[in-house]
Amino acid sequence: MIELKKTDLSVRAERALLLGVISPRGSNYDRESLDELARLAATAGAVVVDGVIQKKHGIDPTYYIGKGKALELAAVCRDQNINVVICDDDLTPAQIRNLEKILNSKVIDRSELILDVFAHRARTRQAQIQVELAQLEYTLPRLRRMWTHLDRYKGGIGTRGPGEKQLEADRRIVSKKIQELKKRLKEIEDHRRQEVAARVECFKVSLVGYTNAGKSTLMNALTDAAVLVEDKLFSTLDTKTSLLRLGDRRKVLLSDTVGFIKKLPHHLVASFHATLEEVRQADLLLHVVDVSSASAVEQVESVNDVLRELGADKKTTILVLNKIDALSDDTLPTLFMAKHRHAVSVSAINGQGLDDLKRNIASFLEDRCVDIRVACDAADGKLSAYLYDKGRVLSKRLHESKLHFHVLIEEKYIPKIKQLSKDVVITYPAGEPSGL
Repeated sequence: MIELKKTDLSVRAERALLLGVISPRGSNYDRESLDELARLAATAGAVVVDGVIQKKHGIDPTYYIGKGKALELAAVCRDQNINVVICDDDLTPAQIRNLEKILNSKVIDRSELILDVFAHRARTRQAQIQVELAQLEYTLPRLRRMWTHLDRYKGGIGTRGPGEKQLEADRRIVSKKIQELKKRLKEIEDHRRQEVAARVECFKVSLVGYTNAGKSTLMNALTDAAVLVEDKLFSTLDTKTSLLRLGDRRKVLLSDTVGFIKKLPHHLVASFHATLEEVRQADLLLHVVDVSSASAVEQVESVNDVLRELGADKKTTILVLNKIDALSDDTLPTLFMAKHRHAVSVSAINGQGLDDLKRNIASFLEDRCVDIRVACDAADGKLSAYLYDKGRVLSKRLHESKLHFHVLIEEKYIPKIKQLSKDVVITYPAGEPSGL
């Protein structure tokens, strides 16, 4: 029997068999979950040989699938020279151990595969720390399964002790490493929170959505960010922020974030809190949807689940229906439009609908503004520039050596206006704003 080495969970260049369990009445989204698993495996570098779905009313607590089905798959693994079996759900250590004994192949679950993809995608030090933490937190309760060399200590007087002691020592080492990484991530998260909070004078917009929905392509279409775009899952792990110009000299900060996915491991979301700080601090979310996908509705719900976990589900959101260029009819966009008051159809590839999207963003920006009149000295260039930079100047006229502006601007900028000029006069035609 092959000795299974579980210290390396990578699946690069390995021949993979995909395995999933769905209920007899499983939806198309459940079936497409295996297609998504295939894309994850391909992104990780595996060669997907075959995929098997078993219909069961529940997951088998011992073998994940039925034991009879596992015995059938053992022959498939042998005949097709399968190196790794990838399961579409999270498995217990016992389930993996039992499957490996029958299949005589390495078995990993969905979380392990996602972690492997993340490990190869992480470029910055922050992303690498986050991935390492997620991997260790996943590994800690599974250390016994990964200690294949303990098999040599089975049986005999006094043979259990050394291995058990070493296993406990490794658990302590892993636990200590986890605490160290959490401390370092806490420092990064505090720094990121301060960094994002320091942008208080900027209107912040974050792109969120299912992985491969086209967020990075949309980011590039709206800004000069030059974000990496690949037809692979999780091509973006690190947040990228760039300036989005809306016209009339108005601008906002737009951030691209890591894509979400079905069955995204909770510990992975927790590890990436620092990266997702942009989402929690955003004034507006652009929820990008691949409207050409048959599972678009379910993907929207998956993203909403993660947003709830982040405490960002109540934020003002525009639903961006992307990839309309790939549609043969507009049934699904019409359905979304009927259910979501703030929805815009776009194609990030050919630019269709992008002007409408910018107008919607500008509209949300103006909803936060107050209507004021500002009178200042004609020579007060700093104040004039500030009004144009932070607000929307509706009119400007010169009268008796004074400049008179009619401006829509956010309330938070008004104290700064007063600081910039001692002689400035601010009036509120619609009444004094609250708190000022």
